[in-house]
Amino acid sequence: MQSRGFALFALIMVQVLYGLNYTFAKIVMNGNFVPPFALTILRVGGAAILFWLISIWLPKEKIERADYFKFFIAALFGVCINMLFFLKGVELTTPIHAAAITTITPVIILILSSFVLKEKVTVLKIVGITIAFSGALALTLFGDSDRVGNNVVLGNTFIFLNAIFYSIYVILIKQLTKKYHPFTFIKWLFLFGFFMVLPFGYKELQEVQWETFSPYVYFSIAFVVVGATFGTYLFNPIALNKLKASTVGVFIYLQPVIAGLFALVMGADSMDTIKIIAMLLIFSGVYLVSLKPKTVD
Repeated sequence: MQSRGFALFALIMVQVLYGLNYTFAKIVMNGNFVPPFALTILRVGGAAILFWLISIWLPKEKIERADYFKFFIAALFGVCINMLFFLKGVELTTPIHAAAITTITPVIILILSSFVLKEKVTVLKIVGITIAFSGALALTLFGDSDRVGNNVVLGNTFIFLNAIFYSIYVILIKQLTKKYHPFTFIKWLFLFGFFMVLPFGYKELQEVQWETFSPYVYFSIAFVVVGATFGTYLFNPIALNKLKASTVGVFIYLQPVIAGLFALVMGADSMDTIKIIAMLLIFSGVYLVSLKPKTVD
């Protein structure tokens, strides 16, 4: 039986791994080592292999034939489109921008839930949504980068689209995650996802010059695949199994803090007034959205 303490550790590790991933992925892509779509193939394919390997020691579950199509759709939104947009966005924007915009995901999930699942949206949540989106818009339109070759507006737009498609994926998988063990779900998700991303990055992958890589570049690629993909998807179910969704939601604030500090230390990003104001707006908006309304007895 897993303890609450270990669940909290798992949740913190998810945010740490995601937070460091922005800089490691950017080093790999902006150093002209592995292009974003090729890195997506390595990320999805590597994680798929690892999940199928550990599934050898896990209970076997039979997938109902009708659910294979649901896995396919989930992989389309949650792996293929989502991850292609994410890594292309990280290539073009800065780690701090990308991490800050990613935290808006709970807000998008709330909006989609109100339409698809008919969940009630309070006035407080509408205020939070407005504030969070204003921060994301400010970061996209007025944010800047010191790095030559970055396209912050386009990169931020891709990260925002990544958040939208990931949110659609979260809504879509609610029934599947109740029906199957998390690792059964994930191994099939990544298997389908691998074949989907393969056509997009196959040519890029063929052009990668592996012999020119330093040990640090190999480590960065391994971190993206093993740490930020396999590790996060491994720890997430552990955290969600023991902790309330509201607790998990609050911890998303750690991600841009870790991403920002690590990017600053590594010289991969810089801080300015626009970023600080925009991040405060996003954090405030997401916080208001995450608040539960008080019940009257």
